[in-house]
Amino acid sequence: MRNEGAKDKVTGKAKEAMGKMTGDRRKEAEGKADQAKGKAKDAMDGARDRADGVKDSLNDDKD
Repeated sequence: MRNEGAKDKVTGKAKEAMGKMTGDRRKEAEGKADQAKGKAKDAMDGARDRADGVKDSLNDDKD
């Protein structure tokens, strides 16, 4: 699941480029939306990693 953000960003870039080449504004917009979705997934993964780190450090303090 950690690579889904990167996958969405790459797919979005390709869709956006294809939309620009063909003049398909809808495809271009879909590409931009996919890129935004990928960035959001990456941000959530980062937040999850930080939360896990905090949880681990709190558990270490109990020992």
